[in-house]
Amino acid sequence: MPRVLCVSLALLLGACALPEFMAPYRIDVQQGNFIAQDMVSQLKSGMSKEQVRYLLGTPLVADIFHAERWDYVYWFERRGQPLERRRLAVFFQDGKLARLDGDVVPAGENKGETQ
Repeated sequence: MPRVLCVSLALLLGACALPEFMAPYRIDVQQGNFIAQDMVSQLKSGMSKEQVRYLLGTPLVADIFHAERWDYVYWFERRGQPLERRRLAVFFQDGKLARLDGDVVPAGENKGETQ
């Protein structure tokens, strides 16, 4: 009987989740380029690549096969909260800003177009 009680107690405790304060510490993980709405709002059609790089920083992905497209990717993972993801693709034509596409676009504009 004591053996059955011990096994039952072990199984019962194993099925319970640890309270939040007893869980192991997990650090916040931030990856990529943080792009705020006000940063994107400063972009204007016809800006040079240098001007865009000054406002947004160096792109996370600059593909040599698509030199006229820069991708800015960002994600932030916090313990106990959903993963935050953002993506912004910047397209150039002849070295000048042509359009934007992604999650963060200037307010009041159609997705995929700049001012």
